[in-house]
Amino acid sequence: MKNSTIPPWRPDAFARRRPHLEARGRVLRAIRRVFEERGFTEVDTPALQVSPGMEPHLRSFATELVGTDPADRLRLHLHTSPEFAMKKLLAAGVPRLWQLAHVFRNGERSDTHHPEFSMLEWYRAGEGYRTLIDDCVDLVRAAAEAAGRNVFRFRGVECDPFRPWRVLTVADAFAEYAGIDLLATVDGTHDPDPAALAAEVARIGIHPHPGDRWEDLVFRVMFDRIEPRLGEGVPCVLTDYPVCMAALSRPKPEDPRLAERFELYACGLELANAFGELTDASVQRARFEADMDLKERLYGERFPMDEDFLAALEHGLPESSGIALGFDRLVMLCSGAERIDEVLWLPVAGP
Repeated sequence: MKNSTIPPWRPDAFARRRPHLEARGRVLRAIRRVFEERGFTEVDTPALQVSPGMEPHLRSFATELVGTDPADRLRLHLHTSPEFAMKKLLAAGVPRLWQLAHVFRNGERSDTHHPEFSMLEWYRAGEGYRTLIDDCVDLVRAAAEAAGRNVFRFRGVECDPFRPWRVLTVADAFAEYAGIDLLATVDGTHDPDPAALAAEVARIGIHPHPGDRWEDLVFRVMFDRIEPRLGEGVPCVLTDYPVCMAALSRPKPEDPRLAERFELYACGLELANAFGELTDASVQRARFEADMDLKERLYGERFPMDEDFLAALEHGLPESSGIALGFDRLVMLCSGAERIDEVLWLPVAGP
């Protein structure tokens, strides 16, 4: 998406965004009250990190830190999430913490993506990931009330956050919206079977690509058949992701094929991603190495590991849960904006 030829600081251009920005301020004040009432500590961690995050498909912004000796240089990245830093504070003994952080993702610009955006992230020590669903309900409803919004509307879809929310497993979503038995393509705790899923995907009219991994096929079906339907009528919590898509979440004790992970959708728009946090440093290291092997195969680059984060896990991260919510997208729903640029005080310059 290219920026408008009209400068965003022009009074006429700014006047069109101003109602959305005023709603943004009301939403932030409401969210801050919710966290204060629940005994959370607001933190502020550095955006410059050794590792920006380890998601294979994200691109980062890199820079160089120069010491007092010009020969003393360290390559750093702008973080894609404050997750690693906030978990270090969990290990330090902060039991409930939240942050509204500016985060940075290169190569992402559209009506719902921006290279610099605001991530609302919070963690609970000693509490399971499903507690975060209750947090989301309270936060989203408080935000809607603050903005004077009874119903969300986005791209022709309506969603009432004040009615009971829907909780749907990934497997049930595949069955309902795509007619695919997803878990039948997963053999116990072993690697999923891409050939079995490719046959199912082709059956419903989505053409697999040569070399597709199982996760690639899952994402294609999600994008084409499932995500646009999530959050119709009421917000939808999509839970119980296959463990190969666990990211930084831990396996479910009662079913090792699945992970303690959920995502939140409203009006077909993804709002949040939550985990029951993985605390085993050796397992986390192995996942990071696998992610970077994949990144190198796909994009020819690797991100360094944050050894300090892995040391914090070794020291002892408490059993905990955490979630990241796209604050700008929530403001879009609360203000009726169609594009993320409309809820930013000023957009990032560029193509």
